[in-house]
Amino acid sequence: MQAVILAAGRGTRMKGLTEKIPKPLLEVRGKTLLEHKFDVLPDEVDEIVLVVGYLRRLIRERFGNNYKGKKITYVEQGPACGTAGALWSAREILLEKFIVMMGDDLYSKDDIKRACQSDTWLMFAMETSRIQGGGKIITINGNIADIIESDEHSTPGLVSTNLFSLDIRLFGHEMVLVQAKERSEEFGLPQTVLAASRASGILLELVQTDAWIQITDSEDLKNAEKTVEDLED
Repeated sequence: MQAVILAAGRGTRMKGLTEKIPKPLLEVRGKTLLEHKFDVLPDEVDEIVLVVGYLRRLIRERFGNNYKGKKITYVEQGPACGTAGALWSAREILLEKFIVMMGDDLYSKDDIKRACQSDTWLMFAMETSRIQGGGKIITINGNIADIIESDEHSTPGLVSTNLFSLDIRLFGHEMVLVQAKERSEEFGLPQTVLAASRASGILLELVQTDAWIQITDSEDLKNAEKTVEDLED
């Protein structure tokens, strides 16, 4: 089984920390953000697909083509931006079922295992006191009604963690544009997965978790030092 990790971003909110180091190689408790994910992947995962971009050479040099018996395949992000654009860059090498996660956030061992073992599409989400940006999930009777993309929420709510269990049927559908900028268009993975589920009739289950560490800025990185062990037990 393949685990896709989206690790192409520049990490601009980290300021000087990512000037010479890609964000996924920043460390928490002596391990890179990528290694924290690699080390909680279950035995079902035999291939790691890394979608890379900014300072990709350093990631390749750090890990090579294998990590503790798991094959690593590198894919360079194409012209399409956003989380959906990053995943679409890997579509030609993905086989049947796969899981997806972000290269800079931290996830629990149990959630990743559940994603790997699921027979349906899963979208993991967490209730937070202040959404820092991204897809705010609106639910009705426990089902996803809408996902609102914004950098200006700053309110409590349910937000996608960008941990998914999916399969290649997703690529039979169009990516969903969530933000048009002056020089680029951004396509959102949560919105794309929701739209594909509705169009195809494929069941999409919303899984609420309380075990996710979002790494947005240097303060998040410091806070992760105190809580990361809870995710990996």
